[in-house]
Amino acid sequence: MSMTDEIKLNAERIAAVILDLCTKRGPDKTICPSEVARAATENGGNWRAHMDDIRRIGAQLMRAGCIETTQRGVRVDPLTAKGPIRFRLAREHR
Repeated sequence: MSMTDEIKLNAERIAAVILDLCTKRGPDKTICPSEVARAATENGGNWRAHMDDIRRIGAQLMRAGCIETTQRGVRVDPLTAKGPIRFRLAREHR
């Protein structure tokens, strides 16, 4: 597997974990990106190292209309928001 394939696989895995956790949490409930990092990291690895990727992929899912990103209940862009954010299913997916 090439490095490009590994990056693609990781992005696909992160996106799948975000959507799975949001769906399992239920409508109008949110998840923390750190939950995604922990779930996507094998064998309890260094999940903190993946937080930037999770925000980036969360932004892609948000632009695609799959999820919303919030901070203190207000919708924000995960790439520009400072501090803790949350993900939830977009209204049309609830």
